Amino acid sequence: MTIKDAVFEVLNNANKPLGVKDIYLRIIEEQLYNFKSDNPEHIVRTMLRRQSENINFPSSRKKRYFTFLTDGTFWFKDKPSALQQKAKLVSKESLPYDEIIDLQKKYNSIFKKSILNQLSNIEPEDFEEFCRQLLVVYGFKNVRVTRKTKDGGIDGYGELKIGIATMPVAFECKRWLQTVGRPKVSQFRGDIQGKYQQGIFFTTSKFSNEAKDVSLQVGAVPVILIDGSGIVDLMMSKEFGVEKIELPIYSNALDLILQKE
Repeated sequence: MTIKDAVFEVLNNANKPLGVKDIYLRIIEEQLYNFKSDNPEHIVRTMLRRQSENINFPSSRKKRYFTFLTDGTFWFKDKPSALQQKAKLVSKESLPYDEIIDLQKKYNSIFKKSILNQLSNIEPEDFEEFCRQLLVVYGFKNVRVTRKTKDGGIDGYGELKIGIATMPVAFECKRWLQTVGRPKVSQFRGDIQGKYQQGIFFTTSKFSNEAKDVSLQVGAVPVILIDGSGIVDLMMSKEFGVEKIELPIYSNALDLILQKE
């Protein structure tokens, strides 16, 4: 029996809405579930909150079984009771949480495409400098862009400190529209073999499956592949070249206040 099953059993037997503490105590009394936690009541509360139709937050479950009443109790979502008829439920329609999340995903998708489109249209030298700065933001030291006549097949190099050691790293930048294939990755590895301990290959496009297969091979210098989508993800995670606008979204947590003692 799962915790959800145990809660179902308790509410069915009680035939009325109950608070978290009452539900928890009845689970223990009826020996419906063996908790292995220092705070089992919190486990019950978390499960109820995640699976209640009118309590929304990021870790809520898609399928909801319960509903939260204004008196601090929980009841079945699709099973009306006398008390539920009298209690005024928090309106699900007035809180379009799922619509907001979907809209945010759509906005982020369009935003990432616009950023990538802009990067795809800058000059190759500017893209190399952009990648250099991105590596600096991620903690690389002494990052340099090489001169075209003496690049030795690479666009830049730097150092990555790992513990007390420093790893020499080279990077390649392709402001391309076409997919980067295996030959380019293999050529880059050949150019840095014996000189650098790691390679990073940036592209505004994508990598072929064959290129991905050869990027990490036993006995060879590892080549980290970062495609256009990955570049924008790195920018967003470090807020590099982008600004984050905070739009606070509040979720119902009255059940934490109105819990029955």
